[in-house]
Amino acid sequence: MSKKDVAWVGALSALLTVLLGLVALNVTTGEQRIDEQVETPFALGSEQFAREMGALLGPPILDGNAVTALDNGDEIFPAMLAAVDSAERTITFETYVYWSGEIGDRFAEALARKAREGVRVHVLVDWAGALKMDDATLDDMAEAGVEVEQYRPLAWYRLDRMNSRTHRKLLVVDGRVGFTGGVGIADVWSGDAQSPDHWRDMHFRVEGPVVAQMQAAFLDNWIQTTGAVLNGPDYFPPLEAAGTVAAHTFTSSAEGGSDSMRLMYLMSITSARESIDLASAYFVPDEIMVRALVAAAGRGVRVRVLVPGPHIDSELVRVSSKQLWGDLLAAGVEISVYQPTMIHTKMLIVDSRMVSVGSTNFDVRSFELNDEASLNLYDTAFAGRMTETFEADWADGDLYTHAMWADRPWTERLAETVIRPLKSQL
Repeated sequence: MSKKDVAWVGALSALLTVLLGLVALNVTTGEQRIDEQVETPFALGSEQFAREMGALLGPPILDGNAVTALDNGDEIFPAMLAAVDSAERTITFETYVYWSGEIGDRFAEALARKAREGVRVHVLVDWAGALKMDDATLDDMAEAGVEVEQYRPLAWYRLDRMNSRTHRKLLVVDGRVGFTGGVGIADVWSGDAQSPDHWRDMHFRVEGPVVAQMQAAFLDNWIQTTGAVLNGPDYFPPLEAAGTVAAHTFTSSAEGGSDSMRLMYLMSITSARESIDLASAYFVPDEIMVRALVAAAGRGVRVRVLVPGPHIDSELVRVSSKQLWGDLLAAGVEISVYQPTMIHTKMLIVDSRMVSVGSTNFDVRSFELNDEASLNLYDTAFAGRMTETFEADWADGDLYTHAMWADRPWTERLAETVIRPLKSQL
């Protein structure tokens, strides 16, 4: 081999090493994960549970909030746009998916209009989640005075973090009214889940003291992106009680504590005494989560998991998820496969007391890589209403049995084996 050939081989070898290193940095958090079973001897309704949930996850549980559940685009988008139209001082808006289309145009026009009226409007969209968005839409908002930022756009100096995205979905108006849930800004969320072209999802309108925590969740990523702090009474006004729901908002990220979401779910599941109802668009739990659900079923808790069926936007997720169902079904966990359309809902209901909603999926990506924000609500009346909603969605699913899982074709088993190493990326 000539000296020139040796040089080429050396250069290619170095390049391959760099690329493999970047891949490794993008699929790991570099943190010690929770890998031991969490023991929570205190029931969810106890003062000790509330004390530990607030202390371990950061923000305290605040009383006096009002929460309105919104179903599907026909309820969600008009409520969000009405809040935007009512803004007098500030709007902060963070989302993962923002795609071009009718819904995207309506939001861009509303935000631009408020900016032209003198409202300070701050929009943060994830670079990867907004790849289907026309640059002209962003430009039009910026020209109207909207401060538009993309979270971690592709750049050579952040290649080691390109797989770490913001998946948060937060809208706060005048620091007083907040929205969060599972909905992105795209036409697939429009309508009323009436067909496979219209997804099933939920979003939540919030008033009361917890809105300040939602604002802080937005500000967390805004500071990372711009270095600017948004403060003062226009962003954090005094907030009086608006209802009777106790709640707190907390965040997680690969760099700032990725295990907080995993810990929240583990504490909630292990505290359950009666029931766990989980609706998850992407149900790909890790081993410790599977063990926690199996243990809950083993101590007599009724565990139900609602997952997408024939309509799902990621076939890889479906295959990877089903591989994990065997131990759950054998332990008595009930799994229902939603039939009418893609179900994108993210909701956990425990013991008819606690409801957790927001952007977090029940998967490894949400627990370890994404920036997420969840809202936990502690109120039996609200949990009862959400249980009724869950029951209605459950009725639109087909029950999946252990016998069905054991008899799945060899082609599915082979696909599961091939996809298994990619589980954390789905």
